[in-house]
Amino acid sequence: MKILIIEDEIKLAQFLKKGLEQAGHIADCCNNGTIGLEMAYVNNYDLIIIDLMLPGQNGYEILKNMRDFKLLTPVIILSALNSTENVIKGLDSGAFDYIKKPFDLDELLARIRLIQRKNSSESDTVLKFEGIEMNLISREVKRSEKNISLSRREFSLLEFFMNNINKIITKTQISEKVWESDFDMSSNVIEVTVYQLRKKIDKGFDTPLIHTIVNVGYIFRTEKS
Repeated sequence: MKILIIEDEIKLAQFLKKGLEQAGHIADCCNNGTIGLEMAYVNNYDLIIIDLMLPGQNGYEILKNMRDFKLLTPVIILSALNSTENVIKGLDSGAFDYIKKPFDLDELLARIRLIQRKNSSESDTVLKFEGIEMNLISREVKRSEKNISLSRREFSLLEFFMNNINKIITKTQISEKVWESDFDMSSNVIEVTVYQLRKKIDKGFDTPLIHTIVNVGYIFRTEKS
């Protein structure tokens, strides 16, 4: 999942980012509510984690504005405000979940997995195509029953391809979905990651799946380029 963390405690935000990335997610951080709302609106996040006490806009205001903008991204509130009234207000404002600080990272990761399962059917959480079986919850990948070990970034890239079969995908689209918002488009990191993924899922198999569209991007399909 691509996750936005809106948290003004810098050390906590960095701890969250590291923990989420170790669990295989992509994470952006923001320490201002107003800027965080703008990032949420511009970028395609799968989940947003917000504190309530923030500069710019507080968490309740962010939730209200998200719903006013018809932005339905799931939200988890992570807050030291732990009264029942705060929890009820947060959930009634549109949050999916409310976790009180101090919190356990493993519990947060479990709540995130719950969101993945709740928002997806079994067919959405296990993607299949041309012998590839990709479990988005357990993060296991196989092709023709052969286990394939992928890095966090390779996994996210393959998931993006698997959700866009037979569609031309540009480098910009990949950067927006698979990399953080401050990604340097002038680098060759995307090309290198595609090359590494191609070696793992195409090499040794009769049917290549990742095809380069010169000067455009890539397409994931069974037909030859």
